[in-house]
Amino acid sequence: MKILMILTSHDQLGDTGIKTGFWLEEFAAPYYVFSDANVDITIATPEGGQPPLDPKSDDPTAQTEATRRFKSDQDTQFQLANSLKLAEVSANDYDAVFYPGGHGPLWDLTNNAYSVAFIEAMYAAGKPIAAVCHAPTVLLHAKSADNTPLIQGKSVTCFSNTEEEAVQLTQVVPFLLEDSVQAKGAIYSRGDDWQPYVITDGHLITGQNPASSELAAKAVLDLLK
Repeated sequence: MKILMILTSHDQLGDTGIKTGFWLEEFAAPYYVFSDANVDITIATPEGGQPPLDPKSDDPTAQTEATRRFKSDQDTQFQLANSLKLAEVSANDYDAVFYPGGHGPLWDLTNNAYSVAFIEAMYAAGKPIAAVCHAPTVLLHAKSADNTPLIQGKSVTCFSNTEEEAVQLTQVVPFLLEDSVQAKGAIYSRGDDWQPYVITDGHLITGQNPASSELAAKAVLDLLK
């Protein structure tokens, strides 16, 4: 069983001068769910190589069992630092795809042509597609076979407007993801702020926030069984 994890290459939070990137828990938790299930994991990013880590996700208060495990896992750190370029991967080679979030994807994965094509191919093949927190942004421009928005009429979740307000980035992000998925015709729902909340609609899996990452990964494995 082979799963591709696609992370951001973007490290700037708008024009604030503040660094962003991927959120560590949203990578580490799913990675070890998959690894412990003996899944073959490949990592890709738009630019290849080391994806930028959001420094806030490296804060001591944001650490979890999975992030601590990652910190002492040299092999996984090496794999992450040597991610493939997104342009080099093919949907034919993978059984599922998982997109960790962080704010970075809002800038470099929303309109990424390789990512959109990859998602459309995976969806057409009936393979699981999972995205957590801000990563459901990757679904905004994907189309179904009938050329309608892929998420139109689908039940999805993502980082909520109230969570964006809580981190005081409502005026910094290029758009509010909750509003954007609804504008594409998705049936949006959410749980309480910062609590695990995952929705599976067919082979599309979305999670609301970092706490949802592990559950979303387990949902992927459930679909692959």
